[in-house]
Amino acid sequence: MYMSTPEERIQPEKSGLKKGLQARHMTMIALGGAIGTGLFLASGGAIADAGPGGALLAYAAVGIMVYFLMTSLGELATYSPEPGSFSAYAGRYVDPAFGFAMGWNYWYNWAVTIAAELAAATLIIKYWFPGSSSFLWSLLFLGVLFLLNALSVRAYGEAEYWFALIKIVTVLIFLVVGVAMIFGVMGGKAVGFTNFTVGAAPFNGGFFAFLGVFMAAGFSFQGTELIGVAAGESEDPRRNVPRAIRQVFWRILIFYILAIFVIGLLIPYTDPNLLNGGLDQIGVSPFTLVFERAGFAFAAAVMNAIILTSVLSAGNSGMYASTRMLYALALEGKAPKFLTKLTRGGVPIYALIVTTAIGMLAFLASFFGDGVVYTWLLNASGMCGFITWVGIAVSHYRFRRAFMKQGRSLDELPYRARWFPFGPLFAFALCLVVIIGQSLSAIENGNVDWLTIAATYLSVPLFLILWFGYKWVKRTKVVPLDECDLS
Repeated sequence: MYMSTPEERIQPEKSGLKKGLQARHMTMIALGGAIGTGLFLASGGAIADAGPGGALLAYAAVGIMVYFLMTSLGELATYSPEPGSFSAYAGRYVDPAFGFAMGWNYWYNWAVTIAAELAAATLIIKYWFPGSSSFLWSLLFLGVLFLLNALSVRAYGEAEYWFALIKIVTVLIFLVVGVAMIFGVMGGKAVGFTNFTVGAAPFNGGFFAFLGVFMAAGFSFQGTELIGVAAGESEDPRRNVPRAIRQVFWRILIFYILAIFVIGLLIPYTDPNLLNGGLDQIGVSPFTLVFERAGFAFAAAVMNAIILTSVLSAGNSGMYASTRMLYALALEGKAPKFLTKLTRGGVPIYALIVTTAIGMLAFLASFFGDGVVYTWLLNASGMCGFITWVGIAVSHYRFRRAFMKQGRSLDELPYRARWFPFGPLFAFALCLVVIIGQSLSAIENGNVDWLTIAATYLSVPLFLILWFGYKWVKRTKVVPLDECDLS
């Protein structure tokens, strides 16, 4: 029977990390993990491209996939809460080399994302200070994120709690105001379903437009897997993680599906403003447009502030996730040992410093030339989230198969993912569709944009090099189901 090494069986209480995340923190991490610019800004473009019906269908399909992924992750994380979750599970139930590649892939994804959030934050802040220095604002925001993560895991959890609460309250207010406008309660004319059927149908653009929105929806939901990373520092993961996982379904239903439905009813998809949403175009965010039509003064300024908190929330989560993954890799001997150094508060300080430095270097790359280096780094990281999701689905499938193969009872599982094996298989298949579908956006009228394809898929060969390189050096093999370490 294959038994993982002591380094590979890192339990949070033995690793030195503090269990500082309470139930309310875990719930807000699950609820607020994917609420951000994907909803506040990109939802308008999704409706414009595929129509309200196409956008609803795309987000619903991806939402179902994410729900199954979270139940898979919930089963793994409650049975064995680990600081390096994805890397540890992949290494134990699939192949140590696969776990190595998963860990570095996830660290790289979030380290570069930190840089992207810094760039986004400077664009947003220039709404109020148009002539200010981008570098100074980036340095300030990076310092704030570093301090929040350096203090303690409780500081990270508390910051995420309030960041997520702001986003959730905003969406709830938006839904209440939107429904009131639809039925004419706020004094205007009742809109009903007239805008939903503009152009004779709620769908627009055909299959490729739908596929484009489908892929955008996938990027919008990335971050929900943070609950698995945070499980290792939860006070009671066997109770708090399942509770947070259950919140995922309601967040998807309320915050994405209903919000897009309300936007589709209030703003026709032919409105040119929906196509112009961007970090430098807060005034045409679909949320801003609806609030302005409801008569709210300073709607653009308020939404600008809310979107800024969303960007900082994503950067805060990215700093936490990448630091914990780098720390876990070091504990397993898959990264330099000095990265295991902890502060008295249980924070892996050197892993945090290295991650912060990489994020800053990636951002600085945008100052040279036309930012080609930074653009390529960002494009390469875009696919990393989907690779992580594929890894979660494969790890859960093999874990459950190994559990049954070794004669274990499902009653031993603190949390059991429903609809197995459909859940992980469905998530695996849909993630592959999204990954392969990325190339279609670079093919237009028979012309192939090879540069775009190369930039988009850069992370795939990087992942394969890490996987098979480690496999060749360490001579690892796929772990047989009856030899998986379930201790």
